[in-house]
Amino acid sequence: MPERVTIKPIIQRSCVFSHLNTLEYTRALALQINTRNAKINNPLEPDRLFFVEHPRVFTLGRRGGRENLTVSEDFLTSRGIEILETDRGGNITFHGPGQAVLYPIIDLERAKIGVADFVYGMEEIMKQTVGEFGIQADRDVKNHGLWVGHRKIGSVGLSIKRGISIHGLALNVCPDLTPFSWINPCGLENVAMTSVVMEAKLDNTKNKNNKNKEMMDRVCQLFCHHFSTIFDITITKE
Repeated sequence: MPERVTIKPIIQRSCVFSHLNTLEYTRALALQINTRNAKINNPLEPDRLFFVEHPRVFTLGRRGGRENLTVSEDFLTSRGIEILETDRGGNITFHGPGQAVLYPIIDLERAKIGVADFVYGMEEIMKQTVGEFGIQADRDVKNHGLWVGHRKIGSVGLSIKRGISIHGLALNVCPDLTPFSWINPCGLENVAMTSVVMEAKLDNTKNKNNKNKEMMDRVCQLFCHHFSTIFDITITKE
């Protein structure tokens, strides 16, 4: 008798993309949590992908991070910058204008994507994106994220509940990097932060706002393209 062949069902992966423009961190986090809860309550709810920039804010991970402030909290308050606790992995980090943030709310179990593979893929999205600007970047075996030599250009931090992810990646495209000097980024001492503008040696001093918007729009397109390719997910726009 011929050997029986088991045909595995093809997993059709898809998600809905939304561009949130600039949105306060707490509102974006509430949106992620509500989206995940909706998926927990109804597995037929679609996976979603949010692209956003945040006003200036410091966020703490599950490993804390207040001890990695190099300035006082009064100093930050005087500059209108909050410190917020989150349930993502990692330590303290900074978000602000000019930083491209991608939040995938994905049912990893249903998509058959392991958490380690998902983190690797998120780093790969950033790596391929900066590569489009002629930047050679790679991973660090000891620390997640994306690095250009010893300079960090992108971060990854996730929270997984019932197999569904929230939080995501943050790539420094054209931000003011000064606030990173007020912390030990991700709990790492003597770490220099960098950006796409710095590493690609792009001049954005003239028509700065227009050039930065063009760069962020380009990065958004690249994020969607590489996310779709790396995870074999069809992306539809809302």
